[in-house]
Amino acid sequence: MSTPTEEASAPTPVPTKRRPTTRIAAAATLTAALGIGLIACGQGGSGPPAPDVKVDNAAAAPTARTAHTPLEKSRPTGLRIPAAGVDATSMLGLDLGPDDALDVPPVDKADEPGWWTGGVTPGEKGAAVLVAHYDTAKGPALMKDVGKVRMGDKIEVPRADGSTATFKVRAIEQVDKQNFPTHKVYGATDRPELRLLTCGGPVKDGHRTDNIILYADLTP
Repeated sequence: MSTPTEEASAPTPVPTKRRPTTRIAAAATLTAALGIGLIACGQGGSGPPAPDVKVDNAAAAPTARTAHTPLEKSRPTGLRIPAAGVDATSMLGLDLGPDDALDVPPVDKADEPGWWTGGVTPGEKGAAVLVAHYDTAKGPALMKDVGKVRMGDKIEVPRADGSTATFKVRAIEQVDKQNFPTHKVYGATDRPELRLLTCGGPVKDGHRTDNIILYADLTP
């Protein structure tokens, strides 16, 4: 998975390698280089291919704003999604690459999720962003069973302080990468929320055409 740049007509500035001091204070400071999609999810190579995946878009209203107090800052150390059979015991830190695009887990670590270090840690107030491969050129990867995730399912993120941030899936969205909802994913929020990005759809020119996005809210 890699992240293409936005069209030349885009009004937003290109982010620099320097980490944002306000950590997504406003979506207008972001570019589609951070949000237009994750494209290097292709089939082929030495591993068995993953099947094309299509999920049903669904959404529910956010829970009450006072439903749960945000957690203190603490680096994520793993990822569990019981519905999708995900039980990762590590978490890669993702920054901006030389092209000012969001890094993704390398192919040789396709079974490890990544966390965008320029954003909040999962459980803090704001939108924490995680990235995980559906498949790579070597075959199926960590999110190969993303199609089994349903509304209300749990996403658990163990943290370095020994706590676990538990989220409930509130929305599931599959979009063409050219229509990636940058502001919806990376926009400011005063609630502790999670965005988990992976790929889906058919393979075209060696890459998946779509992104699948799980939106989730912190639960008690």
